[in-house]
Amino acid sequence: MAATNMRIKKGDLVQILSGKDRGKQGKVLEARPKERRVIVENLNTVKRHTKPRPMRDSNRMGGSGIEPGGVITKPAPINVSNVMVVCPACDRPTRVGATFKEIKGERVKIRVCRRADCGQEIDR
Repeated sequence: MAATNMRIKKGDLVQILSGKDRGKQGKVLEARPKERRVIVENLNTVKRHTKPRPMRDSNRMGGSGIEPGGVITKPAPINVSNVMVVCPACDRPTRVGATFKEIKGERVKIRVCRRADCGQEIDR
């Protein structure tokens, strides 16, 4: 499957639509367009049991150079269809539209809020 454009980018505030964290909001840490998934900060967390292992480039830091083991909680990827961008202007989850704007003689695509009473730019 070819990578398609996602309307969600790294740094966006999103709201979870389904799953155990439904209704919660968080910041997108990583977007994976090829997989159509995003990683949201402190949401959809999973526990992983890891062994202690030596760190790469530990001699630069001057530290002990061992990554600790144990049970680590980290966020897991969520499908893009299960999250919705929160508009910075109206603070509500919204679908994302696009308009074109002339900036310094150049045509630029800008994401906008699709709510009828808002319509503000999401990209600042």
